Amino acid sequence: MKTINLFESNEDVKISRFAGGENHIRFMPTLSENDKIKINTRLNSSDDVMNLCLAVDALRNMYVKHIEVFIPYIPYARQDRVMVPGEPLSVKVFAGMVNNLGLNKVSVFDAHSDVAVALLDRCENIPNYEMVNHFLKRYGLADFTLVSPDLGAYKKVDKLAHKIEYKSNIATGLKIRDLSTGEIIKSDVNTDDLNGKSCIVVDDICDGGRTFIELAKALKAKNAGDLHLIVSHGIFVHQALERLKEAGYKSVCSSNSIANRAEDDFYKQYNLF
Repeated sequence: MKTINLFESNEDVKISRFAGGENHIRFMPTLSENDKIKINTRLNSSDDVMNLCLAVDALRNMYVKHIEVFIPYIPYARQDRVMVPGEPLSVKVFAGMVNNLGLNKVSVFDAHSDVAVALLDRCENIPNYEMVNHFLKRYGLADFTLVSPDLGAYKKVDKLAHKIEYKSNIATGLKIRDLSTGEIIKSDVNTDDLNGKSCIVVDDICDGGRTFIELAKALKAKNAGDLHLIVSHGIFVHQALERLKEAGYKSVCSSNSIANRAEDDFYKQYNLF
């Protein structure tokens, strides 16, 4: 199977834009119906979604029958329900566009919820187990407390615990919100004393980091040792990394699912401080 990176122009594909703003894709090698193609892409904008659609159509025009796509971060995955009247079910719209491409396989990394995976045809959800194991080996951590940032993440963290053979209790964060604004105003942890143990917080997404900053306060109040954060998709807006460091995290680990890098570099964005 031939792998093609659809991030920017390279020896396999030329990506450009017309003066009117329209995207353009051109594959440089000659391909045929006997070729099996895997596209690595990052869908960080609507332009990226359009480039994927154009790329698949270009391959179909060369009679390529077998096409797989690796989309680590699923756009619109957090918009998996209609919250108020007048809103779209955004992840369903996105999934419909991808399904219309007739792909043989869609691979994603640590999807935010089961909804997006269920809506995408022939979808494989790659869990974060390898990334977490890589982190543990890198830091040589053996005696630690695994932390779920909230009740919603507990199911995924529990599965992770079994995969990495973690035998202790999982500490779970409890969010307290201002009901009028929805803002997190305080966090607590369902444990009495962490006894100075290192704590590893695991979640799928970090954008502004407010959840983890408030959680750090709660963990420190329960006598936590070093704090580490592992997130599959690091968006890190509003100086999130700087604020996480100030909150007391010794390290932050993430994949490059939001960046435009080749798949073989996928787990290499570590120790971001």
